[in-house]
Amino acid sequence: MRPPPTPLRFGYGSNGFTQHRLADVVAVLADLGYDGVALTLDHIHLDPYADDLPRRVSALARQVARHGLDITVETGAPYFLDPSGKHLPTLMSDDAEPRLDLLRRALRIAADLGSPTVQLCSGPVPDGLPGQDAWKRLAAGIETLLPTAETCGVALAFEPEPYMFVDTVERCLRLAELVDEHELFGITLDIGHAHCVEERPVLDCVRQAAPRLRNVQIEDMRRGVHQHLEFGAGEIDFPPLLAALRDLGHRGLVSVEIQGGSLDAPDVARRSIEFLRAASA
Repeated sequence: MRPPPTPLRFGYGSNGFTQHRLADVVAVLADLGYDGVALTLDHIHLDPYADDLPRRVSALARQVARHGLDITVETGAPYFLDPSGKHLPTLMSDDAEPRLDLLRRALRIAADLGSPTVQLCSGPVPDGLPGQDAWKRLAAGIETLLPTAETCGVALAFEPEPYMFVDTVERCLRLAELVDEHELFGITLDIGHAHCVEERPVLDCVRQAAPRLRNVQIEDMRRGVHQHLEFGAGEIDFPPLLAALRDLGHRGLVSVEIQGGSLDAPDVARRSIEFLRAASA
């Protein structure tokens, strides 16, 4: 007789708490009963270029351990490297070194925090760059990062993002092929993004991503509109999706990502965990 599936573990993205200090974010999420926090590296909560970074990382590691929370590291802050260029530079840019440096730092921070993964995305393709060259540059960037990932014991969890070069699970799997199916190349699947842009049903996207699935981000969304909504404000049917994740044995966090809720973050987080518990019951 097959054992019952492992219960899902829910997290919440720090980018939905931009009005809070990071220590307060962790405390609020723990009080609400979340299992983890998805930490976006940025100038707000944890700047990977801060002079006192080791002290900050050590303090955060102690805090999440004290609260019994898991943590994942994300690098999707849109204007962190270029204040006027969203998600720039990318691994496809002529000068990709700033992005490579950020991701190396993220891998080392993840190792120190006990995060099994670092999330990353492709960003937009540079103007005039042919698609075949964009694939080559992107794969070369990943391959440059893999030795650091191996040293740190942390996987790169690539996220398909609407309107970026890699925007679907299928294109993410193509990238996996280009890096020789490396075991430390995985997928971060955002449920809302899949509903927004994928041609196939979201449930099919979950199953397609399953062999490489490391992280899940979750929120409601409408078809063709990249706006992260509270649960119930969009079009997604969540109970079968959560059941599929549970049946597939997903062990990573399922993290709420509602960036626009920062002014009411504790209430949005409370409503979100109540919804997810009911939908996964």
